[in-house]
Amino acid sequence: MKKTFLICLVLALGLLGYFWSRPASYKNFPPTAKGDWIAYGDSLTSGYGAADGNDYPAVLSRTLGIPIRNFGVAGDTTEMGLKRVEEAAKIQPRVVLLCLGGNDGLQRMSSDEMFSNLRQMIRVFHQSGSFVILIGVRSVSLLDSNHSGFKKLANEEKVLYVSNILDGVFGSPSLMSDQVHPNDAGYKAIAERLATVLSPILPQLK
Repeated sequence: MKKTFLICLVLALGLLGYFWSRPASYKNFPPTAKGDWIAYGDSLTSGYGAADGNDYPAVLSRTLGIPIRNFGVAGDTTEMGLKRVEEAAKIQPRVVLLCLGGNDGLQRMSSDEMFSNLRQMIRVFHQSGSFVILIGVRSVSLLDSNHSGFKKLANEEKVLYVSNILDGVFGSPSLMSDQVHPNDAGYKAIAERLATVLSPILPQLK
């Protein structure tokens, strides 16, 4: 009797471990879209401050061995990103690295409008069968007022969330090209962080 109980307990713990270790129920996981991966954003995506080929999408592409097309446009706000999202979605990107919002904060735009624009972009990409990775951008305030909004949006739209793209980079002179943008080493650090996050689910995204 005791042996049977122990066997049942081990099986129950094993099942719990399995469910706890499964990825969250992300939308389009695995993705149905067949196009190239894309990085969609502003200057942090286009690689302002980096030498050619050292922007984070290029470094991440080499690290993962997966082609990633750079759809970063320096100066873009979420409103501008929303205006061009349909064109990007036409290629049916398998994975989208979505990083916008920094310029909204710098221009003191409404955070509600920012998150509304991001939500609409996510939904357009989801309709194309894409798996979306939402990359957070810290607010310009002393305390990061954006984090809770990004996390809430990610939970509601069922996307993978990576908080604060400049975490561990911003404020480190050896990793920054100016007060806002990383240098080659900074973009490499961002790419390495993203590669670590993606590693457990990469086989389902290829």
